[in-house]
Amino acid sequence: MEQIRKVFLRKGVHHRVESGHPWIYKTEIDYEDGPIPPGDIVDVYNFRQRFIGRGYWNGRSQITIRLLTRLQEEINRDFFQRKIAAAWEYRQKFVSEPDYCRLIFGEADFLPGLIVDKFGSYLVVQTLSLGIDRYKEMIVSLLTEMFQPKGIFERNDVSVRELEGLTQQKGFLQGNFPTLITVQENGFPFYADIENGQKTGFFYDQRENRSFLQPLMPGAAVLDCFCHTGSFAVHAAKYGAKSVEAVDISEQAVELAIQNARLNQVEEICRFQVGNAFDILRKWSDQQRLFDVVILDPPAFTKSRSSLEGAARGYKEINLRGLKMVRPGGFLVTCSCSYHMDRDLFRAVVNDAAQDAKRQIRQVEYRTQAKDHPILPAAPETEYLKFLVVQVQ
Repeated sequence: MEQIRKVFLRKGVHHRVESGHPWIYKTEIDYEDGPIPPGDIVDVYNFRQRFIGRGYWNGRSQITIRLLTRLQEEINRDFFQRKIAAAWEYRQKFVSEPDYCRLIFGEADFLPGLIVDKFGSYLVVQTLSLGIDRYKEMIVSLLTEMFQPKGIFERNDVSVRELEGLTQQKGFLQGNFPTLITVQENGFPFYADIENGQKTGFFYDQRENRSFLQPLMPGAAVLDCFCHTGSFAVHAAKYGAKSVEAVDISEQAVELAIQNARLNQVEEICRFQVGNAFDILRKWSDQQRLFDVVILDPPAFTKSRSSLEGAARGYKEINLRGLKMVRPGGFLVTCSCSYHMDRDLFRAVVNDAAQDAKRQIRQVEYRTQAKDHPILPAAPETEYLKFLVVQVQ
């Protein structure tokens, strides 16, 4: 068996990792017992030389080690088969439509750097770290054996791979098939562009949150900003909204949103337009336009703590404008997928916006991501989505 190198942590930095966090940063490492090729498996020990876990190494990344296991077990085909099977068993237990879900959510499924989305008979794979990328062929083979998909597509066209020394790429890993496919969410069909859409082509993480909105929608006039491919808008219409105005800056996303409304036979209720949501919110709030429900689901405004102050201003601006356009007794549905914008700060930003808008709000619900995006309490980075519903007076 190939020798596994040992890595020792500095004194005083071991508590976070020993408490369950799977990442070890370059600055937390004291020394290694020999040279380690990038992507190799290493064993991690604390400063007292007590074993902590086993994971893969990448010396050029700030996250130098990503732990796979807390046991000294072999990292082989059987190991990955057990991890994938456990992830699938979890989805079958907790997800209402397991054939359409995030099958593997990286660190939260104890497979750091690996994303697999299940689109019925098709799978989309991302290998976002060097360590997991070395096992890509094995993982694709296992997915083929375990799920017999009609095809597997790779969406590794993401810049984070370059931080790991990997190139960006996308394409077919198994089969050759049309990449505009149909998925199901809460019983409704949607088109997903798994080749050119954002991320892997569809956002499953709001599934349960979209379903939660059903009681708000009968007879409602709805504004949906940052609508992307129309999932919230279509849900609103299917749940009884009398009208839905939806806006997104991406012409490609709006074109697909129109197709999704047509697919669900709500094209007469939903009106989509291409535009900058910030500009439209400002214009329509100045015009004193009113809606029964305003939905704000923007992309992440910050990916680092250093830009958090600017992001908070952006969130306050859209929530201020959105609150002004909610009829008394109506609802604001507001979201953030920025991990650095934590739950308490996001709620505080919305409350500040309400004060400036001279509106009173009461919380109806405060939720996080769907259950196919599980959360590790020891790794706060796995909890990123905030979904807040308030009633506005």
